Amino acid sequence: MLTNLGWYPGHMTKARRAMEESLKLVDVIVELRDARIPLSSANPDLSKLGQGKKRLVLLGKQDLADPEITRSWMDYFSAQGFLPLALDAREKKGCSEILKQLGALAAEKKARDQKRGIQNRPTRIMVAGIPNVGKSTLINSLAGRASTKTGDKPGVTRGLQWIRLNASLELLDTPGLLWPKFDDETVGIHLALMGAIREEVLPLEELALKGMELLDELYPRALKEKYGLEGREASSRLEEMALKQRLLQKGAQADISRAAVRFMDDLRKGRLGRISLEAPSV
Repeated sequence: MLTNLGWYPGHMTKARRAMEESLKLVDVIVELRDARIPLSSANPDLSKLGQGKKRLVLLGKQDLADPEITRSWMDYFSAQGFLPLALDAREKKGCSEILKQLGALAAEKKARDQKRGIQNRPTRIMVAGIPNVGKSTLINSLAGRASTKTGDKPGVTRGLQWIRLNASLELLDTPGLLWPKFDDETVGIHLALMGAIREEVLPLEELALKGMELLDELYPRALKEKYGLEGREASSRLEEMALKQRLLQKGAQADISRAAVRFMDDLRKGRLGRISLEAPSV
């Protein structure tokens, strides 16, 4: 469905090149992933381009993810040698812990700089992640002010912006970046379900049905509890939902398009419960 889809926006090509150049200037990479899809929301380019850099992995939107699975991801990333944190970027507690971690990394760097005779150079941190994962909200919370644009549409932040947090820390905000081709269709589906790809280029009804199939497998009671759905016939799920939710066209016909939009919105905003689409392999 998404492996060969011509969805890759031109501005991402330009932003990717700018990010490659900026990586030479930074000391630490803070990668914000979606806690519901920590593997699918990991940009493979970042691992290649950021080799040798300190890396902090943040699992954003953890308030929407399955808490038990998130705890498993924390153990997984710790075992991989990353510094993982799970957070809701709007909460002060999570931001305080991030600043604490960044402060420790800055102190390490300052000590190294002083040995080399370098004084008063701030630690430069790149904040990177997929579109619509909450980077701007995170940076605004860290900075304590509205320093970047925020929105619920992928691609709101287009340029590169340096933001001074304090005398020892500078953040580089980057646009949300994806990669031009998904070798695994599941990755594309997960990203689309969580809102990282512009909806204008997606077969929305097909995507909603795929999301329902995943919920049947992972959280089998979710659709019944939310919508009263009983049937398991994939092709009729949206019609059944539309009728039960009174999403009707003229003549009392089921409005399948509106049902798909509502399901996608409910899934992304946690109205179907705290859901994770990926769990670490045991």
